Amino acid sequence: MSKIFAKPNADKEKKIEIRRVKIPQHRYSGLKKSWMEIYTPLVEQCFLEVRMNLKNRSVEIRPSKETPDLGLLTKAEDFVRAFVLGFEVSDAVALLRLDDIYLDSFEVKDVKTLEGDSLSRCIGRMSGTHGKTKFTIENLTRSRIVLADTHIHIMGSFQNTKIARDAMVDLVRGSPATKVYAKLRGIMNRVNDSS
Repeated sequence: MSKIFAKPNADKEKKIEIRRVKIPQHRYSGLKKSWMEIYTPLVEQCFLEVRMNLKNRSVEIRPSKETPDLGLLTKAEDFVRAFVLGFEVSDAVALLRLDDIYLDSFEVKDVKTLEGDSLSRCIGRMSGTHGKTKFTIENLTRSRIVLADTHIHIMGSFQNTKIARDAMVDLVRGSPATKVYAKLRGIMNRVNDSS
C-alpha cells in the first residue's frame, strides 16, 4: 500500500537570511554609544531590520519586505564589521553608499616575525609621531587605516587599498617613513596621470 503525502505548500515564505556580526568585549561599549548612528542608515536607507542581541553579543541584520536589493545585506554586514574593527561610523558609512569600497586586514606577523622591542618599534614606525605617518598614508592613498595592536585594517577602493597595504608592509619590513612617502607619491602620481 502506498501512502499519500500532502504536497508541500509552494506559497510558504522563503527562508529569511540573517547575518550576525559578533561584537568583541572591547567594542561593546562603543557600539552602545554609537548605536543610533549605526542603526539609522541601515533602517532608513537600506530598509533592513536590525537588532542588537544582548545574549549572543552580536548584531543581527535581516531584510524586510521593503528591502530593494539583497546585496544591501552584505553591505550592511561589512558596515557593522568595519565599525567593530575600529573605523569611525562616518568612514564606515562609505561601505553602504559606494560600491567599490573594500576592507583589507593583515597582521604584522604575516609580513615579518617580530617580538618584543622590535615589534614595538615596528608599530611605532607605522603610526609615526602623533600618528603622522598613518595620516600621511591615508591622505596620499585616499583610504582609512586602523592600527589595532598587531592588526592593520585598511578601507578604501581596491587599488588604493593595495597601495596603502604595500606602504604599510614596507614600514613593517623596516623602511624609513620618508622613503615610503617618496615611493607613495611617485605611485599616486602615476595612478592619477593614468586616470
